[in-house]
Amino acid sequence: MGMNVGAAGRKSGRRRRGVPRYGAMAEINMTPFIDVMLVLLIIFMVAAPLLATGVPIDLPETKAAALNIDTKPISVSIDERGMITLMDQPVSLDGLPDKLRELAKGGFDERIYVRGSKTVNYGRVAEVMSLITSAGYKKVALVTEQERK
Repeated sequence: MGMNVGAAGRKSGRRRRGVPRYGAMAEINMTPFIDVMLVLLIIFMVAAPLLATGVPIDLPETKAAALNIDTKPISVSIDERGMITLMDQPVSLDGLPDKLRELAKGGFDERIYVRGSKTVNYGRVAEVMSLITSAGYKKVALVTEQERK
């Protein structure tokens, strides 16, 4: 009759190899998930302002109130050198009416916003606006920034 001296603290005298003492853990480790989400949040917070404006232009300041717009409007930008861009795509002065017809889903009743730098020649802005209105578009508006107090 043999006595099992080494198994005094265990429930049984034998232990199976390869089987852990505790059962499988059925919980999800949330730390890597939270880390990835925070990194994505920071990336989107940094990238969002860069996607909003398109072409960087130093707009003049006025006391006009901001417009409430639900959809992205058609915008024509004129930078300091007089270069014209239509919805972030460079375009020539002669090709502007054709490109506007491609973009305007509402036809000639679509509102078109002209963003002109405050250092560009006023004649260049007037030339672009007259070309847009002569192409048949009646709703042409100038975009400015609100005055900072």
